[in-house]
Amino acid sequence: MQKIRKGDEVVVIAGKDKGKRGTVLRRVDDDHLVVEGINVVKKHTRPNPMKGITGGIADKTLPIDQSNVMLFNPATGKGDRIGVRTLDDGKKVRFFKSNGEQLKA
Repeated sequence: MQKIRKGDEVVVIAGKDKGKRGTVLRRVDDDHLVVEGINVVKKHTRPNPMKGITGGIADKTLPIDQSNVMLFNPATGKGDRIGVRTLDDGKKVRFFKSNGEQLKA
């Protein structure tokens, strides 16, 4: 079970965007995810009239390693560690380690 999923709100804990918050847009692979407004770079594109591409400088969001983000806990207002707990009916749920509060599925 992945501890950080698409749609989760995360806080960056390392790197050039440290302290910023954003929503996970997608998972690239097991270790990397794309977060809205985080790790944005300038991409220079050359015009190509054959493909209909106009040249210029565009913003592009690159993936960030999941070890550099923590899930945002609204109760504490900070990043928090996540644990996985199995309920009595055999269903797995995620919970915050600091206060034991269960995340919404």
